Amino acid sequence: MAILNKIRQRSLILILVIALALFAFVIQGVIDNPNAFSNSQGVVATVNGTDIDVTDFQQKVKNYQDRSGGRISSSQAMNAIYNQEVSNIVLDEEFEALGLSVEKDEMRDLLKNSFQSNPEFQDENGNFDVNRLNAFISNLKDISPDSAPLTSAGQTVNINYDIWTNNEQSIASSSLKQTYYNLVKAGVNTTIAEAKDEYLAEAKNVNIRFVQIPYASISDSLVEVSKSDVKAYMKDHEQKFKADANREVVYVEFKEEASKEDEEAIKAELLKLKNDRAEYNESSGNTDTIPGFDSVKDVAEFINSNSDIKYNDTFLTAGLIPAESKENIISLEVGEYYGPYKEAGFFKLSKMIAKDQLPDSVKTRHILIPFIGAASAGPDVTLTREQANNQADSLYNILKSDNSKFDDFVTEYSTDQGSVNNGGRYDWFPYNRMVAPFRDFSFKGKTGDMGVVETAYGFHIIEIEGQKGESDVYKIATLARKIEPSQKTLDDVYNKATKFEIAAKDGDFNALAKEQELVVKPITFKELDENIPGLGSQRQVVRWFFEEGRDEGDFKSFPVSGFGFIVAKLVEKNEEGLMSVEDASVIALPQIRKEKKAKMIREKIKATSIDEIAKNQGQSPKTASALTLKNTTIAGAGVEPKVVGAAFGLEQGKTSKPIDGEKGVYVIEVTKVTEATELDNYTSIVNRLNAAKRGAAQGKVYQALEKSAEIEDNRAKTVF
Repeated sequence: MAILNKIRQRSLILILVIALALFAFVIQGVIDNPNAFSNSQGVVATVNGTDIDVTDFQQKVKNYQDRSGGRISSSQAMNAIYNQEVSNIVLDEEFEALGLSVEKDEMRDLLKNSFQSNPEFQDENGNFDVNRLNAFISNLKDISPDSAPLTSAGQTVNINYDIWTNNEQSIASSSLKQTYYNLVKAGVNTTIAEAKDEYLAEAKNVNIRFVQIPYASISDSLVEVSKSDVKAYMKDHEQKFKADANREVVYVEFKEEASKEDEEAIKAELLKLKNDRAEYNESSGNTDTIPGFDSVKDVAEFINSNSDIKYNDTFLTAGLIPAESKENIISLEVGEYYGPYKEAGFFKLSKMIAKDQLPDSVKTRHILIPFIGAASAGPDVTLTREQANNQADSLYNILKSDNSKFDDFVTEYSTDQGSVNNGGRYDWFPYNRMVAPFRDFSFKGKTGDMGVVETAYGFHIIEIEGQKGESDVYKIATLARKIEPSQKTLDDVYNKATKFEIAAKDGDFNALAKEQELVVKPITFKELDENIPGLGSQRQVVRWFFEEGRDEGDFKSFPVSGFGFIVAKLVEKNEEGLMSVEDASVIALPQIRKEKKAKMIREKIKATSIDEIAKNQGQSPKTASALTLKNTTIAGAGVEPKVVGAAFGLEQGKTSKPIDGEKGVYVIEVTKVTEATELDNYTSIVNRLNAAKRGAAQGKVYQALEKSAEIEDNRAKTVF
């Protein structure tokens, strides 16, 4: 009681202590997560004031991935849906301003156009039945949120009512976009003056004499470029040097690779399988002899039970055997071994099972009689296996005495649509083209042989019509074991990576790497990047280095699936804006040098004629003929648009001032101008230019709309 009284007396103090503790907990959460009270956590992006809700966005991403059948990654799906949502918002504003919409009758027509070829929505005559479509939609609504199968383009997917409504919205949106872009294209036209300019650019031509003083004639060492020069160039070409935020990171690798000891152990396991071995049988109390590779009778079962690569029961030509092991294998006698040897990530022990000579290619004709359950058997197939066999035998017995009926039997009985129209023939196919029983009969028999062969597709009556060439072939049984690290090696790699990470806390990252003979590799990535060269999809790495509060010098160990570990360190944080002078120098230096060299060359040119300038500069005069504005390539000089443009601005016989070209400074003289003959009609050119302009209009108009939109992208904070 005394304790309870003391608690009551100090209840105010206790309440204050608890309140302070809760406040500290909340404040710590805000420090750890600066976006805790930000609306951006529930908003993927804001486009012109319209939010893209994260929950709705994630559902659309899931639906998109479901429709793709798992063929795309989550990051790819997120980017696709993000672009789609931004496009919808930007264009919806345009649709609203223009009063564009999809009405109920139009939506019905759009659905008909989208699904009229789907058998699920057709009547018994193959015509589109809107009632079947309506019934399907109604059923989806009734069973929501459950799914129902829908077959389209030969692929069946399960969809629910939400997916269907999203699909309807997508169809409507596509229709609106097409209407909008058609309106834009209708306003894009070419004038007669533009068509005339286009014609003249192709038809008018000039001949020139010129002298080129190459920039390469001045050594780079003679051209001084300062940091202020780079800054000035960046200011004049600001757009060229704008950069997204990125992180410059270095990392070292700890690969989970098999050690020499692991490899020796794998080879020893293969060799152990070669010989018979004794094994105690607990149930019988006896010691059984387990056949090895040397004595086993069922080679296929032995290989499939003990190898990481299944048995291949086919003959191989020398060209199909890997080059690195071919000579050693084809020189084996039947029953001899080669190996263990390393090949394509495996250790292998190969045994020659058989040698033979087979044709290079064979020509056959056949009749296929399928049965219920056979591969590719259609719903119209009604014969059982026994009935199909009996029918094939009956036809075969007739053909043995009257081969002339073969073509008629193909037309009447064969279901192989790939050969029926060719009299059942397959012309000159190689050994590995057909399924095994068909192949073996065709290649091991001789021209004129005919017989009945069963495959997974049914019973074939096959006649060999011809065989070409002959090659040595080999049947090889190979025991293979994937070269993988042992658990001990995996533990060693993990421990090594962990020790490096711990040591890097107090040591120099690069020095530690050098000490442990590790290669320090640099990478640079942006906030929404997914793939890292050499490492594949590593979003967790990118995300970590862009987290709030991440500082230069921070580092961390990351597991990399199927690879091992990396320890990565943040070297530099570059925020959105202009590149640093150092980074910009890579682009700017060559251009600045070119400008400075052009000025130096111009100052050296004192003469006024082509011949004098060439002589003074140690160059030779050159000529170029039939230059047009549509083709700015000068023979012997390369692509020089400024030079060609200047030529068309000169009269015949006139000489230009020095022109700063792409590869040097030029002085040109126009020696001949060939004017274009005026056309009576420019309609064909107008039509051609209209088609080109309208084809490009759709992409350009959306790029302009997106560029002018106010977009706040929060993907990296919400879904990536």
